[in-house]
Amino acid sequence: MNDELLIKFLLKETTSEENKEVQNWMVADAENEKYYRQFERIWKESEALAQASTVDEELAWQKFKQRVDEKQTTVPVVKKLKLAQFWLRIAAVFAICFGSWLVYQNLNGYTDLVSSEVVLNQELPDGSKLVLNKNTSISYASNFKSNRKVELEQGEVFFDVAHDRSHPFVIDIKGVKVEVVGTSFNIKRFKNAVEVIVETGVVKVSKDSQQLKLLKGESIMLADDEKIIAKQKTEDELYSYYRTQLFVTNNTPLPKLINTLGEAYGAKISLSEQVKKDRISTTLPFKFSLEKNLETICETLDLKMQRNQDEILLSKK
Repeated sequence: MNDELLIKFLLKETTSEENKEVQNWMVADAENEKYYRQFERIWKESEALAQASTVDEELAWQKFKQRVDEKQTTVPVVKKLKLAQFWLRIAAVFAICFGSWLVYQNLNGYTDLVSSEVVLNQELPDGSKLVLNKNTSISYASNFKSNRKVELEQGEVFFDVAHDRSHPFVIDIKGVKVEVVGTSFNIKRFKNAVEVIVETGVVKVSKDSQQLKLLKGESIMLADDEKIIAKQKTEDELYSYYRTQLFVTNNTPLPKLINTLGEAYGAKISLSEQVKKDRISTTLPFKFSLEKNLETICETLDLKMQRNQDEILLSKK
């Protein structure tokens, strides 16, 4: 893997073959993923400076590479290719922002962990295991073994927390606090709400001055403008599709399954009014195409599928 291709990938100027090459490289090794995330973070912070940059581009590139190599000693050295003037200009902007980014990281006291187009499996310093769904961003305390604090900034994460009674595991999400000792659970941050689903153990959820405990098989959905309300039983396993690669329903409302499929496949799927109250019990493999899974739904509920440009409609026959 070379830096020029990673920069092209950041700018969304890669071909489909190059996209696959970069994604396979990130999945192959957690250190590759970490290396790319640092590139991505620097690029986002440097966009505002791109047009104003007047630095010596070749010199900036050399400084940038030196600093990356010093910071990422565990990552194999990436061979520098001859870059066109445009790519040198991009690299120069990276170099300008790299120093301030490292200072921010040190002062902030948190380490970022981000997934983008791939599901990310990660182990934290205390032995806790995480699975990040696509487009998820979290950060955890740098001294994590003694300060087990995590912030979920966006997306969805499954936590399998290592047991340590003397150091509770605490997650902050949009004013909601989740505290555990050793358990497994799923947290999803929506635009205006937070969902917590417990698989094993006990989870304490706090918001403002209110608190409640969730046990195995229980969940809660908290809207930003609501106080803590009654917990409920978890009726299906749709939430875990990105981890299990299965869409498991159990008398589940059809709109809920359709919303999950739309999210997973990045597709627009709608239902006619006549079928919005339908329920379904089935298991659909994520490895199957969206169309094949929708065909299974149609056969099960006696529906028909229609396409309208980039949208799919399911309705009664």
